[in-house]
Amino acid sequence: MAAAAVTIVPRNVLGGKGYLAPSDRINLGYIGVGRQSLGLLKNINGCKETLVLAACDVDKRKLNRFVEAANEANATKVKTGVTGYSFYRELLDRKDIDAVVIATPDHWHAQMAVDAAKAGKDIYCEKPLSLTIAEGRAMVDATRKYKRVFQTGSMQRSWPAFRKAVELVRNGYIGKLKEANVSVGAPPRENDFPGLETPDYIDWDLWIGPSPYNGYSPVLHNPMEAKEWALWREYRNFGGGYVTDWGAHMFDIVQ
Repeated sequence: MAAAAVTIVPRNVLGGKGYLAPSDRINLGYIGVGRQSLGLLKNINGCKETLVLAACDVDKRKLNRFVEAANEANATKVKTGVTGYSFYRELLDRKDIDAVVIATPDHWHAQMAVDAAKAGKDIYCEKPLSLTIAEGRAMVDATRKYKRVFQTGSMQRSWPAFRKAVELVRNGYIGKLKEANVSVGAPPRENDFPGLETPDYIDWDLWIGPSPYNGYSPVLHNPMEAKEWALWREYRNFGGGYVTDWGAHMFDIVQ
């Protein structure tokens, strides 16, 4: 019996305290590293398996800020450098990246997610998922075709207050549900502002990407120092207004 016994040794004994096998590591690339990405980096870094290898943005200043923050996050795990890119397909070409975090303005979500799935990457994509229903279906189809894992950012789905409200409704505490109303704000507006000279640290053609062209405006693209959220979300061809911006959360809770 003693000779036949099998000893199971925890991996941290073999590799030292905090050891994580390379096969268990989730190597990430971030696409779109504005204000939202910093919160994502902090939260995702809380998962010990994650490590940032690359980041991409058309704004050099925001990219440099994120790379610095990601390097600091990595230092708590494994000391490895983060490479910055201006064009997301260069990031997708890397074989050592397992998954991407897409936090660009809405008009880029669909193209980037489909390309990421084709490149064999799993995907986290911020809400709202897409500009149109057709784009959303293309994202779902690509995820299934290439057998990828896809998560979208519906943070309120797991917040205690919303979970409690849903629990009360489903268990009949408010009686029989006949109607649910959602108030989220206005639909998108037409672009009614002039184009200005583009700062030298932004590739504006890449920012516009698949949408109809509009000249540079700080209304669409916040300077890095801005404390408020960018307003591209309010304008047609770039966002769906607050119907989709907040609707992605509120309609989800109603469902």
